[in-house]
Amino acid sequence: MRSLGEIEAMAAGHHGGAEAVAALLPTPAPQRALKATPDDRWLSTLSRCVFSAGFNWKVVEKKWPAFEDAFHGFKPGPCSMMDDEAVEKAARAGGIPHMAKALSIRENAVLFRDLAAQHGSAGAFFTTWPTDDYTSLLLRLKKKGARLGGTTTQYFLRFMGVDGFMLTGDVSTALIREGVVDKQPSSAKGMKAAQDAFNTWHAESGRPYMQISRLLALSVG
Repeated sequence: MRSLGEIEAMAAGHHGGAEAVAALLPTPAPQRALKATPDDRWLSTLSRCVFSAGFNWKVVEKKWPAFEDAFHGFKPGPCSMMDDEAVEKAARAGGIPHMAKALSIRENAVLFRDLAAQHGSAGAFFTTWPTDDYTSLLLRLKKKGARLGGTTTQYFLRFMGVDGFMLTGDVSTALIREGVVDKQPSSAKGMKAAQDAFNTWHAESGRPYMQISRLLALSVG
């Protein structure tokens, strides 16, 4: 497994030098800002990621203000109490009547309501989860939530600014190249191997995990 410095040099070689690569690296949101983010903004972003999966994201973005109105501004309490008829009506009013995805809003609202009851808020929960055990967070959300498999949860956390890594195609290709895994990580064993590698690169460099993830992707080409 190469050092992160070597991987960063590979990325620079593909993308016009170190300064050009540095401009492409994301930065985690401040912990204080994440903790202060209302629960409805967490649920809204998560729901938008669910609807965007396998769908034209531009269409989802255009229609999202209507979803905000139809789903009570994504306040977890009211959303968690919607019956099937109300969910279907809201999805039609939003303009994307995908019932299975719409029902996930209610199920994930229950998840966020429970997080607030246990931790004070969703933001408090996400800011206290250790980044060196990020894959356990992904697995927990997949188990407790609805339609949160694949990279949906990873995109959600990235959009919110939570530090963590993405296991996209390019990142997985880089992990395979570095001998960390032999295929895209999805099993518990593969996820642990990926986490261990990211922890090593983080200890070496001090970089946020999301920057390490981006450097791996950029090193592919």
